[in-house]
Amino acid sequence: MRNCLRCGAEMQEGCTVKVEGAGYGVVLSTQENKLFSGRIGKPRVAVCPVCGEVSIYLEDVDKLKEGA
Repeated sequence: MRNCLRCGAEMQEGCTVKVEGAGYGVVLSTQENKLFSGRIGKPRVAVCPVCGEVSIYLEDVDKLKEGA
């Protein structure tokens, strides 16, 4: 369960980021200049139903630690 940083309400999890007009999606990477290496996962999104705050987070932080 994620709580909103602005108002403290319980956020709705399980949302995703979708890019309109493109079928590629969004992937987080530790290596800016390389196309396919350094991937650490797809971003997850939680939205606050009270104030509308959007939180983008990485669900599996172990992959981030491995890439460091």
